[in-house]
Amino acid sequence: MKCIVTGAAGFVGSHLSEHLLAQGDEVVGIDCLTDYYDPCLKELNLLDVLGNERFTLCRQDLRSAPLGRLFADADVVFHLAGQPGVRPSWGAEFATYVERNVLATQTVLEAARTAPLTKLVYASSSSVYGDAESYPTAETLRPQPVSPYGVTKLAAEHLCELYRVGFGVPTVSLRLFTVYGPRQRPDMAFSKLVRAGVSGGLFELYGDGGQTRDFTYVADVVGAMRDAAVSDFTGVANIGGGSRTSMNEVLDIVTEVAGPPVVRRLPSQRGDVRDTAADTRTAFEGFGYVPRVGLRQGLAAMADAARRAAVPGSPAVPAVSGHA
Repeated sequence: MKCIVTGAAGFVGSHLSEHLLAQGDEVVGIDCLTDYYDPCLKELNLLDVLGNERFTLCRQDLRSAPLGRLFADADVVFHLAGQPGVRPSWGAEFATYVERNVLATQTVLEAARTAPLTKLVYASSSSVYGDAESYPTAETLRPQPVSPYGVTKLAAEHLCELYRVGFGVPTVSLRLFTVYGPRQRPDMAFSKLVRAGVSGGLFELYGDGGQTRDFTYVADVVGAMRDAAVSDFTGVANIGGGSRTSMNEVLDIVTEVAGPPVVRRLPSQRGDVRDTAADTRTAFEGFGYVPRVGLRQGLAAMADAARRAAVPGSPAVPAVSGHA
């Protein structure tokens, strides 16, 4: 396939680009390398793909990039670009979230409306559920986000559904549950926790540690994205890791695979949900999704990558593969 990946230099986007290339696909990555975190880290994310003759990087903002021309001969668009982060989305920063999560998505959909795409896969988020009514949470439950970030992800998801129903754009919105793995954004909990374990440094844990998450390894996520793209499925589907785990349990696993961090416990933050758990039956029935990488295995891969990163000149550690 010829694929477009927006947000190609990000955590999930770079892994997806690698996965698509490994399947023999051609990839055009679009990314303006925003400064939400150090753009140099995003450039490092692309080291393994920039030398591939089937990968092209278009370093532009989605709202000014020539999407009509780029989409004209593409088979699939994977739309991963956006402004991440629950806690920073309050207050004046909300305008940035609207621009990068809602307006940029509408721009992508407008370009897709007249393009001969076989699929547009949108990376949504479990944040759309907020404090869900039941667990594991099915797509049929009413979304009720508890953060501005979640509101913008849900709005973009609604746009995908509007363009699917109104204009026949073959969209799939995948609600991703707490994606982790090597190259995870440096502001995310697992990234901080694993680094603290490897170095014996400080990790700040918000809440009592009893909060649970459905942690999903990045190789499973990118495999699901491609599987959804080549299937007949359209609509909304959850992508989860298959087990609901508390942060206190995660601390024990990290201590085993990385080393003991110094933990400072702090109050819960506004916008943090207590629990998440994905009902993935829709994804299984729609495109055969089954998570393959367990939490201990995935965290061990993150610990290995963190150790290598701490040694100057060491080669990158390959991620654990969840798909052939």
